Amino acid sequence: MRRIELDIVALSHSMTQSHNYAVVLGERKGQRRLPIVIGSFEAQAIAVAMERMVPNRPLTHDLFKSTLDTFDIQLKEVVINNLLDGIFYARLICVREGELFEIDSRTSDAIAMAVRFECPIYTYDFILEAAGVVLEEQEDGSLRAAQVAGNLDSDAIETLSMDTLQTKLQEVLEAEDYEMAAKIRDEIKRRQEKD
Repeated sequence: MRRIELDIVALSHSMTQSHNYAVVLGERKGQRRLPIVIGSFEAQAIAVAMERMVPNRPLTHDLFKSTLDTFDIQLKEVVINNLLDGIFYARLICVREGELFEIDSRTSDAIAMAVRFECPIYTYDFILEAAGVVLEEQEDGSLRAAQVAGNLDSDAIETLSMDTLQTKLQEVLEAEDYEMAAKIRDEIKRRQEKD
């Protein structure tokens, strides 16, 4: 599987889920973006580190970084390694005395740690194909999301949450991709009939 390096390109309120935020990761050598919905506390933890703010008392992620530093454990990289039922999964790849080991992590926590350690964030092509957004420049120079479901196939659609499916349905309709819209609509209907 091909690994792709990502950068944090935005942190904003989620348009699809109130009281939540979205961290948007962009591939370093490409135009795809990976929006990930996170909670407000996780968004705060990422924003504090990105802005290099120093709170009066350490946040949980700062405490975890201090603990790793104390025991001479370096966070080498973060890998967003899976997407199941619309949930992203991540691993912290750590090094201690030359030995590599992996720690399972929520994706939002992994990103918060990556910012603190200034280490790279990676994902795999299949994740960007399933959940990525491609930005296209419009005539007026602004960017808009297009081909959101780009390479989605029936298997990839089944991995997305209902909220994500609703969002993707709206986006593919705006992009006038009616064939993909029909597939997404059918998946939503299938799940509603199961409930």
